[in-house]
Amino acid sequence: MDLVQEIKRGLLDLLFPPRCVGCRETGSLLCARCRDEFELVEPPLCPHCGRPRNNDHLCPLCQRDPLQIDGVRSVAYFDGTLREAIHSFKYSNLQDLAIPLGKLMSDYWEKNPLPAEIIVPVPLHIDRLRERGYNQAALLAREFGKRIGLPVSESSLVRVRATRLQVDLNAQERKENVCDAFCCSNMELKDKQVLLIDDVCTTGATLEACSIASRQAGARSVWAFTLARTR
Repeated sequence: MDLVQEIKRGLLDLLFPPRCVGCRETGSLLCARCRDEFELVEPPLCPHCGRPRNNDHLCPLCQRDPLQIDGVRSVAYFDGTLREAIHSFKYSNLQDLAIPLGKLMSDYWEKNPLPAEIIVPVPLHIDRLRERGYNQAALLAREFGKRIGLPVSESSLVRVRATRLQVDLNAQERKENVCDAFCCSNMELKDKQVLLIDDVCTTGATLEACSIASRQAGARSVWAFTLARTR
């Protein structure tokens, strides 16, 4: 099936050459020059939430009210071309962007691995999934998992409650919005080191809610790895 899909993609590329979502040049959906413009999230970081710091100590927020998760790490900042790429990937049906974006995650992972035995994408509610047609976090998880050789579970974690969009909410509202919005449908995560995958981390509220549900299902540890994070 993968070979068939590759042949179809090759034929479509010949008929309709892909354009870079950044510079609009033909040849690929995300060219090397635009990828090089991404600003990677590099140390020093808060060892818990992964926020940039001027030292490697816990940030004030994590000292005061740490997320209920073992840790969060992200590849690059949600700015410029990466922001455009994620918006196109998420809202314009450019599902093939999962390939270069998943590679970006695996390249970063090689230098910054985390404890992980199973990959779990942050799920969409069934209504949102029907509306969009796909879960961008699941597409990233599949591509990333294939590259690093870890299994992906798309059925163990379920979003059981439809929530408001998080975009215009403050940190406390985000936390309340996703509280008890997730649960595990089986025991697949029991005693496993879980790695949550999502496209963007803002406050970490959604990742925390997923972590709590995974822990309730017996996960041994829960880390989160996102493509991007806000500053």
